[in-house]
Amino acid sequence: MKIGIVGLGFVGLSLTSVLSSKGYDVIGIDIDEEKCKKISNGISPFFEPELEKLLRNGLKKKLKIANDFLLIKNCDFIFVTVGTPQNTNGSINLSIIKKAISKIGENLEKNKKNPIILVKSTVIPGTMKKEILPILEKKSKKKAGKDFGLISNPEFLQESTAIRDTKFPHAVVLGGYETKFMRKTKGLFKKLHPNTPIIITNHQTAEMIKYANNSFLATKISFINQLSNICQKIPGANIDDIAKTIGLDLRIGKLFLNAGPGYGGSCLPKDMKALINFANTTGVTPTLLNAVEDVNTKQLEQIISIIKKRLGGLTSKKITILGTAFKPNTDDIRDSIAIELIKKLQKRKADVIIHDPKAMENTKRVFGNKIRYGRTVADALSKSQCVIIMTQWKQYEKLNNNQFKNMKRKFVIDSRRMLSDKQLDVDYFAIGLGKEN
Repeated sequence: MKIGIVGLGFVGLSLTSVLSSKGYDVIGIDIDEEKCKKISNGISPFFEPELEKLLRNGLKKKLKIANDFLLIKNCDFIFVTVGTPQNTNGSINLSIIKKAISKIGENLEKNKKNPIILVKSTVIPGTMKKEILPILEKKSKKKAGKDFGLISNPEFLQESTAIRDTKFPHAVVLGGYETKFMRKTKGLFKKLHPNTPIIITNHQTAEMIKYANNSFLATKISFINQLSNICQKIPGANIDDIAKTIGLDLRIGKLFLNAGPGYGGSCLPKDMKALINFANTTGVTPTLLNAVEDVNTKQLEQIISIIKKRLGGLTSKKITILGTAFKPNTDDIRDSIAIELIKKLQKRKADVIIHDPKAMENTKRVFGNKIRYGRTVADALSKSQCVIIMTQWKQYEKLNNNQFKNMKRKFVIDSRRMLSDKQLDVDYFAIGLGKEN
């Protein structure tokens, strides 16, 4: 059995590394030649725990990396894992996946097998039938369901736990028709994940499942963030105790109840906007989803307001941001709340300095010399008038009075409540704890 994976980003490279390390004959395809060279040398283009170890293991076996689509012509399964970014209006941009599908279609014509194409890329309902299927049939001159299989297979990976999530998914969703191709695909996933539920449905439902999943997670985050804002006005109230308690209710669950500055990352913001845009095109006003977005947007404005109140304005004020990655254990800053905060502070002419254990280089690509970069936490805090802890990196848990002593003004905003139980000789504000501003 030969498996092709088109698109070696976060999802694709994780899948490539896991499958190849298990001994499967895998060919990973990406149009970026430099990225392919890097991966071929066992170097991941992004940070993800455990990824490089598995990648190097796979390269010692049957894994091959290339930027030539011709190499997938003899694959039994072809996974499509390319990005689907958003347009300026929030709608989904299908240009990348259309190009990839066109290339796959051209090579299907040369494929003597009857391959199965599984689309893991996030696409709005109707995309498989209206966009992807016609392109494949036109380019290949073959018929879906007869000459090749086409199946929706949405992913549910989280950055920082991508390898675990790839190995042990909570569910496998297969969207398509009940044909020999579906039966063969079901057999593959039963072998890969023998203890995982397999949901077989149609294309449009499978497409919608991914958006339903992410929008519900975003809703949980905005819900707990709005409660945290209320808690801040109640002396002694603690959002963490509230979240812990309601999370014990099996109807609610404990995950995604960590109040903070808002949700970010490569999936939730993009998918929320895409779903809102799609809902509007159907004639349905997504009132709840709009409210979730609104709450998320206002979280940052609250932080700005707190800083202005304490410092008497922002112009020329030296402000330190600890953490620019959208979450710990990744270097991904795509749609990071911290990045958006920096932009807002810049507009107000603040003097921004940042520190992040893994995301410094990616942050430099966005801001260049417009902000400053601390080699260490101590460098970043020196002579600062305010520090905001944005990313829950473990090393920030160790901050104490000694680290804050060289600040010009010892004002700490802890958006993750990492230091709330420490005795600190600082002006301390924690999101979600009952202390009047």
